[in-house]
Amino acid sequence: MDNVVKELLDRSHRLGADPRNTNFAGGNTSAKGAATDPVTGTDVELLWVKGSGGDLGTLKESGLAVLRLDRLRALTGVYPGVEREDEMVAAFDYCLHGRGGAAPSIDTAMHGLVDAAHVDHLHPDAGIALATAADGEELTRRVFGDRVVWVPWRRPGFQLGLDIAAIKDANPQAIGCILGGHGITAWGSTSEECEARSLEIIRTAETYLAEHGRPDPFGPVVHEPLPEAERLARAAALFPVVRGLASTDVRVVGHYTDTPEVLDFVSRAEHPRLAALGTSCPDHFLRTKVAPLVLDLPPDAPLEQAVARLRELHAAYRADYTAYYERHAAPDSPPMRGADPAIVLVPGVGMFSFGKDKQTARVAGEFYLNAVNVMRGAESVSSYAPIPESEKFRIEYWELEEAKLRRMPRPKPLATRVALVTGGGSGIGAATARRLAAEGACVIVADRDLGAAEKVAAEIGAGAYRVADVAVAVGVDVTSEEQVQAAVRAGVLAFGGIDLVVNNAGLSLSRSLLETTLADWDLQHDVMARGSFLVSRETARVMIDQAMGGDVVYIASKNSVFAGPNNVAYGAAKADQAHQVRLLAAELGAYGIRVNGVNPDGVVRGSGIFASGWGANRAQVYGVEEEKLGEFYAQRTLLKREVLPEHVADAVFALAGGDLSQTTGLHIPVDAGVAAAFLR
Repeated sequence: MDNVVKELLDRSHRLGADPRNTNFAGGNTSAKGAATDPVTGTDVELLWVKGSGGDLGTLKESGLAVLRLDRLRALTGVYPGVEREDEMVAAFDYCLHGRGGAAPSIDTAMHGLVDAAHVDHLHPDAGIALATAADGEELTRRVFGDRVVWVPWRRPGFQLGLDIAAIKDANPQAIGCILGGHGITAWGSTSEECEARSLEIIRTAETYLAEHGRPDPFGPVVHEPLPEAERLARAAALFPVVRGLASTDVRVVGHYTDTPEVLDFVSRAEHPRLAALGTSCPDHFLRTKVAPLVLDLPPDAPLEQAVARLRELHAAYRADYTAYYERHAAPDSPPMRGADPAIVLVPGVGMFSFGKDKQTARVAGEFYLNAVNVMRGAESVSSYAPIPESEKFRIEYWELEEAKLRRMPRPKPLATRVALVTGGGSGIGAATARRLAAEGACVIVADRDLGAAEKVAAEIGAGAYRVADVAVAVGVDVTSEEQVQAAVRAGVLAFGGIDLVVNNAGLSLSRSLLETTLADWDLQHDVMARGSFLVSRETARVMIDQAMGGDVVYIASKNSVFAGPNNVAYGAAKADQAHQVRLLAAELGAYGIRVNGVNPDGVVRGSGIFASGWGANRAQVYGVEEEKLGEFYAQRTLLKREVLPEHVADAVFALAGGDLSQTTGLHIPVDAGVAAAFLR
């Protein structure tokens, strides 16, 4: 048993590692073998198959569903027919062997009913190109002879499993089949043979398309891509607007793609026609919707015109999608999940894709790129003919897909929120970045020390499939208008926009009035007063374009209201920040943007400011040893507790997490109780 599972996982990883073979979380593999029944002590034949929602490239044993083959095959005797085939999925639970493992997927019947020890079902671009060609059946015979058999389109399920099993039995010479509109299936007596046959089908299809396909299946170039610098600037300007439109029903995160393949597609004359036909493979349109929104303006159109046109096209898209739902919905169909596009194509610029988190948005873009490759292949040797719209609806609003969505864990409080934290490479900023990410936010860790920011971002994303799906690092000196603009632009291109800003970057020099130089004064005001102003201004522009509200949180200080000794420049700069909170709350409230502040005090442990010399200076001022400064600050508070960076992060989350949705212009003290700093 252990060897069967190991071979299956190894084969899955090899197949899933190459995007030419299948897409992320697409396809499934299986193996059959014997194991000892723990109840009877006798051998029982089992099926190990990739479970629902897993990814072949990263599949673990826990991601396999394990079923008894005798019980699974016995379901053919109670199968009520294609009109009630969905009922069979619930029956899979009664075929499971032991506890644990993944939920069986809709393709389980195919793997169990096909009489072969090993089965692969994959979604390679080249295979789907043949599967979606108008003359796909004839092409399959031409490319493979009788070695690969054509299977007409049928929605995945129990009946498709019966069909493929029958086709294999009737064609003993065949190594697999092309599933019309869908993908490929291959089988073998050993894991090695099955993998070799899958690759033979895929590589043979690739070779045929390369040798027989015409070179310009998308037609002539009509929109040259913008030069890189202009392209990125245009993308950053459009992305928040597009994200806001795509979030009309449900807030989403974005991903931007400007690969050569995407830029070439949107540059060609045929891309509007092909995009309107939509995708075909079920894995594709479940993530990309039936069709994208396509901007029908040249790349050099004025930005204001492009924005206005996108708004018009978005309204039309919503109306068309609603009509699509109403054309096909039955009384028992799940409710419409939202009428906004998941994919937006912009000639000369690229593709914006959206989802409930960054990974989902990125994968949606990857799937649409797969669809582009499919269209290219089909158009090069035939014409692209995806499955009918009615069939797309049957899958998109399939009750089994709805059940899968219901099994998803409840979103975290900050899911779909994008946060920018300045000074995020250490201390309060790092703690805040970690807390926001833990609550579901995508985080832009901004710091003058790029290496420190990268370290924090890597820590945040350590458990993710890709670090950049959770956090990105940007280097920025907040005193520089150009660097702040570049950092905000980088954040927008990473996630589609910005929803939450934490103005935390700061430093302090402990000087008396007479010892404070003009350079000391300017430095502290430049970093904290000027820097916060620049960051707030640039991010407010993004939030206003998104039209989804937002949060700006200033990490001010107890010293913004408390007059301590030898602290004139720092205290004055913090007072400036504190009043920016009030001014911006009054100005930005009309856009649904809330502006609040946090006033920490005595944050010694883990603080970048205290580690840079401020701690030694304050210890000298108060006549205590530097290592005991935290204890000193704690003892002068009402609660007698030391304040840590995590406590400040808690306050930021309290302001942005949703429970204080009607609060703006507030300063929250996080100082363990300093009576002299009470707000009046």
